Amino acid sequence: MGKIIDGKAVSADVKARIAIETAELKKQGIEVGLAVVIVGNDPASKVYVRNKKLACEAVGFNSYEYALGEDTTEEQLLELVDKLNSDPKINGILVQLPLPKGLDDKVIINNIRPEKDVDAFHPVNVGKIMIGDYSFLPCTPAGVMELIASTGTEIEGKECVVIGRSNIVGKPMAMLLLHKSGTVTVCHSRTKNLKEVCSRADILVSAVGRAKMITADYIKEGAVVIDVGMNRDENGKLCGDVDFASCEPKASYITPVPGGVGPMTIAMLMQNTLTAAKQQNGLI
Repeated sequence: MGKIIDGKAVSADVKARIAIETAELKKQGIEVGLAVVIVGNDPASKVYVRNKKLACEAVGFNSYEYALGEDTTEEQLLELVDKLNSDPKINGILVQLPLPKGLDDKVIINNIRPEKDVDAFHPVNVGKIMIGDYSFLPCTPAGVMELIASTGTEIEGKECVVIGRSNIVGKPMAMLLLHKSGTVTVCHSRTKNLKEVCSRADILVSAVGRAKMITADYIKEGAVVIDVGMNRDENGKLCGDVDFASCEPKASYITPVPGGVGPMTIAMLMQNTLTAAKQQNGLI
């Protein structure tokens, strides 16, 4: 029977640690500031932004929200990013994706100063992750690494399978496991014998976005199973990529959805913002 990895508890530990460090910085006259920019009226984006604001309050950061209309031009958005780049009160800048049609997220991300890019999406930060000399990590893969660490599982020498090759999760996830000396396979929509590849994994990370696609026959007995998926099942209920009910008995550890990876993403955003503040103040 798999032990459930409680993302809420692990993220609470991370945020508690950040709150202590933030309080210490305040004693030195240093305040931490995160700017979140949201363009348009996407309901899911609004929820994420609200959660980020609450997390900032919980750890003692100053939160700056910039809500722009659906009709915002690329020029106007770049102007705001430029202003935030130059503002010493702002240590981290996050532009909530997806952006409305007509706005190129690549152009916007490339204009955020790498040292304030707390999503770690800027090509400079992506390159640093590739060579293993990074300051920030993309929040979801970083959160997954914290969850694996919380189980006491050693990654070195283990067969690790990542399903999904997105720039936000799949690719950086593979690099982080590789940096810990895992033997990593990245699977995707063109992978042949997916079930066979997954069933060799000591550590399986699924970030494919298909409800309950991973069933028990994909899972090796005793595997650590991390479910990054956030989907709705046939009844409209929130679920992951992994069919939890069938996979949990075979796994040694498994994350639930909700309450697994989700809470970690925001916790790691807070960690990146704290790191940015310390760097910008010459503390690291």
